[in-house]
Amino acid sequence: MRFSNPVFVALDTPDLSRALAVAQAVKPHVGGLKVGLEFLSALGPDGARRIAEVGLPLFADTKFHDIPNTVAGAARATAMLGAAMFNVHASGGEAMMRAAAEAIADIHPRPLLIAVTVLTSLDDGVLTSVGQQGSAAAQVERLAILAKKSGLDGVVCSAHELAIVRKACGPDFVTVVPGIRLAGGDLADQRRVMTPSQARAAGADVLVVGRPITAAPDPAAAARAIAQELAGTGT
Repeated sequence: MRFSNPVFVALDTPDLSRALAVAQAVKPHVGGLKVGLEFLSALGPDGARRIAEVGLPLFADTKFHDIPNTVAGAARATAMLGAAMFNVHASGGEAMMRAAAEAIADIHPRPLLIAVTVLTSLDDGVLTSVGQQGSAAAQVERLAILAKKSGLDGVVCSAHELAIVRKACGPDFVTVVPGIRLAGGDLADQRRVMTPSQARAAGADVLVVGRPITAAPDPAAAARAIAQELAGTGT
């Protein structure tokens, strides 16, 4: 599966009315919507279904990481929500990822199952501080290869590792890139970032854009500006 418009807006809010208002405002300019842990913890499956009813592909940013049996059950439940895509942590290991993939194999339409490699809020220094050896790039490559071996459709990674993932996993492996920031914008808690056009040019299939759109005075105008920027690059 590929999306005609790569921009997915991150609706990271516990306020369903606010999320729905933003979703409707940006709908003409984006390719999908993302709900993450804050949204899902506050509003649950019913909230996710309400966002799916907006009529755009839904990315459920679940980031499951637990024993294989638990993740398999959670994966199947998530797949039944109508999400086009959801994720697990690749660091949960091959058995966990395979269990998730097998749990949704008979669901039609089957959502894309992708794996988080290294969060874009982390860099080499942070990884070292928690005892992980090697660079972020090396870890992304290792986890992406493991995700593909485990039967997953793609990974979440920084735009800075896209070339590495493409070389290791091939052109059909889906790449989802958060940490998208506008030129000159506030990085907030992100570290490994790129602009939308840079990330798209680097080969990203999906660009997850949150605060540059949702925190803008006019989210629709911000989404439209990003769409125009991407159109200007021919992507």
